[in-house]
Amino acid sequence: MNNTSSDQVVRYADMFSAMGTEARLRIMQALLSAHPEGLVVGDIQEELDIPSSTLSHHLDKLKSEGLVNVQRESTFLRYTANTEALQELLRFLYAECCTRNKALKPKEIIQICR
Repeated sequence: MNNTSSDQVVRYADMFSAMGTEARLRIMQALLSAHPEGLVVGDIQEELDIPSSTLSHHLDKLKSEGLVNVQRESTFLRYTANTEALQELLRFLYAECCTRNKALKPKEIIQICR
């Protein structure tokens, strides 16, 4: 492994695990499609048809792993995707193939993210 510490690997594994259900992956997709404004909980629920108690659990898990940000707007909670954390995950995934065997050029990764 390159310069990624074992603590970082554990953190990234937890982040991937947090996105490892269909519902949470769909939530991340919805938040990314609404980026940078994000969505209030009611809009996420309506768009994905997830019961409110279940949605709350999923959002808490994504938030605890740093994948989403939340801010209160009067009586609403607005969630946004933490794009910096997602870019960090992508850099981690591509680090080995870009530095060790040159399978992808760094510029290609940047283009994927746009």
